Amino acid sequence: MIDFASCLTEYAVRVSETSCSAYSSSSCISPNLTPSIQNAVTCTYRIVLSTQKQILVTLTWCKNSLFQGLNVFFGKDPSSSIKLNTNSRLFRKLKGSKSIEFDGCRMELFWDLSTARYLTGPEPVDGYYVFITVDSELGLILGDFAEEAAGKKMKTSNNKVARFSLITRQENYSGNTLYSTKARFCETGTSHDISIRCGGEDEGFKIPALSVSIDNKMVIHVKRLQWNFRGNQTIFLDGLLVDLLWDVHDWFYNPGSGCGVFMFRTRSGFDNSRLWLEEKMTQKKDQDKVEFSLMIYACKNII
Repeated sequence: MIDFASCLTEYAVRVSETSCSAYSSSSCISPNLTPSIQNAVTCTYRIVLSTQKQILVTLTWCKNSLFQGLNVFFGKDPSSSIKLNTNSRLFRKLKGSKSIEFDGCRMELFWDLSTARYLTGPEPVDGYYVFITVDSELGLILGDFAEEAAGKKMKTSNNKVARFSLITRQENYSGNTLYSTKARFCETGTSHDISIRCGGEDEGFKIPALSVSIDNKMVIHVKRLQWNFRGNQTIFLDGLLVDLLWDVHDWFYNPGSGCGVFMFRTRSGFDNSRLWLEEKMTQKKDQDKVEFSLMIYACKNII
């Protein structure tokens, strides 16, 4: 699969209506369809310490027939990882702490997944906490029990607290060609329901098409997907330009892998003449600017 940057500059960028309903006010997704199974979620967070030093932390929640667990690593080197197996009878440890040295700092991970509640995916929805300290400075806190647990662990009220933000989220699916998820594109925005459907333009005919809905409103509809297997469109959401890019080439021309990729990425500024990928190649990125990207990797059985 070639990268997005080399193929998408051929396509015009189109900005939808503010309501995100350039096509229809009703969803394109049939309520009778069963969504694909989510088997992995990878989130990368940027921690900004009180010293202004920045550290990237990546958490991967995964689940399959043999394993369910959490993998945490720091920076861009997966070898600096802490792996937790949450379903093995012999090796699981649902509550505890671990520490490693990274980039001259002592990183300590605390977690409690003993009462975590899951839906269909590998990521818990509540009843848990995960938090990280960097040289005794509170860095990242996740879960509905995190603030209370961190307060007890830190013990003093004068501890420094770093800033953190989610910068990328990657979700992996397998099954049919309906993918449903939620995403918040900025810290002050709301959580949006996202549905992606790849199938026939009419369920009675096998003509592949792509439909994407946000909050039950269709934002794109791509006909003859077998010929339009790569493309992009820009939508206006929560006061932001969000580039939506898709690449399902392998579904048609590399069925051995059968992996399609969908990306939602917020764009800095309101220059409609270029994609964020072009901006990244030609301009130095502002490190204090919080941008967000959601990537969906979709392995299908049939289209």
